[in-house]
This record gives sequence, C-alpha cells and structure tokens, in this order.
Amino acid sequence: MTQHADSPTTAAPSPEHERGASASGVPGAGRLVGLDLARGLAVFGMYAVHVGPAPGQDGVIGFLMELAQGRSSALFAVLAGFAVALITGRRTPKTGQAGRQAVAKVIIRAVILIALGTALTLTGTPVVPILAFYGLFFLLVLPLYRLGTKPLALIAVGWALVGPQLLYALKPVVGGRVFLSYGQADGPVSLLFTGGYPALTWVPFVIAGMAVARCDLAATAVRIRLALTGVALAVTGYGGSWLAVRLVPGAAEAVRKAEQGSGMPSMPSMPSGSSMPSVSPDSIGIFGDTPAGMLASAPHSEATLSIVAATGVAILVITACLAAMDAFRGLRRLAKPVIAVGSMSLTAYVYHIVAIWLLNTEGQTASALYILLGLIVSVTVFAAIWSRFFQRGPLELLMGRATETARHVQ
Repeated sequence: MTQHADSPTTAAPSPEHERGASASGVPGAGRLVGLDLARGLAVFGMYAVHVGPAPGQDGVIGFLMELAQGRSSALFAVLAGFAVALITGRRTPKTGQAGRQAVAKVIIRAVILIALGTALTLTGTPVVPILAFYGLFFLLVLPLYRLGTKPLALIAVGWALVGPQLLYALKPVVGGRVFLSYGQADGPVSLLFTGGYPALTWVPFVIAGMAVARCDLAATAVRIRLALTGVALAVTGYGGSWLAVRLVPGAAEAVRKAEQGSGMPSMPSMPSGSSMPSVSPDSIGIFGDTPAGMLASAPHSEATLSIVAATGVAILVITACLAAMDAFRGLRRLAKPVIAVGSMSLTAYVYHIVAIWLLNTEGQTASALYILLGLIVSVTVFAAIWSRFFQRGPLELLMGRATETARHVQ
C-alpha cells in the first residue's frame, strides 16, 4: 500500500460565507463553490496517495495515481491560504475589533489542528497527518494577513527561493531528514525542519493561496491572468528542472534518487508488500548527497523548482474549478457530491485516517483500488446526505463552536 505524506491541507475548515459582491468580489451572496470543488478533488487525490494503487503503472489508473503524488498536498496548502484570507477578510482585511477577533479565530483553529494532528499521528497509521503542520502554517502566516496581493506574492516567491536553500544549509544543525516511526508525534523541530511537511519549505504554498484569495476572482480577466500565471509557474518548475538535470553535472543522478523517493518524506522505508521501493532518507530531494538534488521538481523534494511547479498546478486547478462552476450550471449540479466533500474537508480527512487505522490497509496492494473506491464512495455518500441538512460537516461544526469564543475578544 502506498504510504505517502500527502494529506490535506483540507484539514482546515471550509471557507466561510462571503456577503455581497462589492466586498467579496463574488456576485451575490454565497460561498466560492469552486473552492469546495477544488478541495473535494484534493481530498480524493489524497485518498489515492494513501491507499490507492502504485503510481507509474500503465493506463489511466497509473497516470491518475502519479498525478496525485505531491500535488494534492500542495493544493491543500494553497487552499489553506484561502482559509486564512476568508477568515480575516478576503478582499479587504478586517481591522479593529473585527480584525482582532478574526486573528483569535485563526489561532484557535491552529491550536486545535495541532492537537488533532498529534492525536492522529499517535494512532500509528503509516501516514503522516498534515494537520499539526497545517496548524503551524496558520500561525506562521497570520502576521501577513493585512497585506495585499503583490506583497504576498513577492513574499511567497522570496520564501520559495530562500527556504529550501536555508533548509539545506541547516542540515548539519537539525540532523538531516528525520523519519518518524509509526505513532511518533511531531515535535517543533519536525514541524519546522525535518518532518513530512517542513514549514520552512511549505509555507510559500499558503502565502501564495492568500495572494490569490486577495484577487477579484469574479473577474474573467483576473482568472485568465491567474491561469497564465499557473501555467508559467508549472512550466518554470518542471521545465527548469528538466533542463537543469541535463546541464548540471551530477544533477541527473540526484534527481533520479529524489524521484524514487517521491512522496515518501515521512517514512524511512516501506514495509513488506508495499507498492513503493525502500529509499534511503539521504536520497530524497534537497537531502541528497549533493546540492544538485536541489534541482529536483519531484513531489516532496522540498526544492525550489518543486515548490514553484506544484504552486502553478494548484493555481490552475483552483482557477479552473472557479470558472467551471460559474460557466456551467449543469456541471455544478453534477459536481454537487464532490462539492459536498470539499465543504467538510476536515471531516473527510480525519475519516480516511481513522479508516486506514481501523482497516489496517497497509500492504494490501491487491485490493488497493477497491479500498480507494470504497473510501471515495462512502465519504461522498455521507457528505451528500449530511449537506442536505447542515451547511458544515460534523467536525467543521465543532470547530465553528470552538472559535465562537473569539467573539469575546475586545
């Protein structure tokens, strides 16, 4: 069974409702349905990474499994930026008492996510939950919530350029990549530097999401520019890596090792029966034996080109989902079950971790596709039924009640 580190950034609550076209940039009252569609697709991608068949096989199934590697978690992280922006004021950041209450909401959510992520890690499943990392991302980007699109974009670019190089330089200090054992909870060093989603290289995804959220997403011209930006980033990341490995001595071998470890930043080796090869921790991405490994665009390589490429793909997916939901009303009806899953992404994420724990799916490669389909169908049916009676999922409702205490902030 594949045991990668792709997990939701869906772990965050779904976007809150936005009121009014002038304030939100969205025609009429209501939520950005396209975001829930993107989040739902990311949930399914994460399911595919954790319990689906091995990537790289021939045919459509193998292609889809490969497509989900790393990109699902990156999409979740970009959507995390949307969550922060929506809570603190999407187009116009909240100020005064409203701003302080919004900050308190983000902090409360972050603390809950860190605690919940630690609890899920302690179950001992062969998956590294992203929730604790996700909560830390919220706290790290919170000081930036009043910035506009351009400053946020510049910070995201700068962080993507500097973060991986800094992490590589800190390797002797932090001890290289630390692969946690089953059930071992993440500590601060792991969350920041050595875990499956080190904040030093993953926060740019979140900041990029905040920058996109600040845009007028109702404007066709803005969506076109965002789509072109996504294409440019993807081409720069993947194309730049492809070119670099052919020009830089030793880069080809370093990137080959990184691709062997693609999506495997959280485990030291795969157990017997796994669909992925055993890989040395030192062979993954920027933690290879040579700096040439930093030219990798492989998923989870933590290299600059990988971050750039995955961010571009995430922006493309989000833009396409927003445009499709506005342009094709019939498609919105067809996609309603997926949208329902996206609207309760925290519930869907926790559900699949608990299911993996209870079903003990590890090593069941022969039935991987059936387990994947079972999880997708069951969560979709539940979400479709639940959404007929409630606007938010079960865990989202509890999260909302917990953050209600922020209203006491003066």
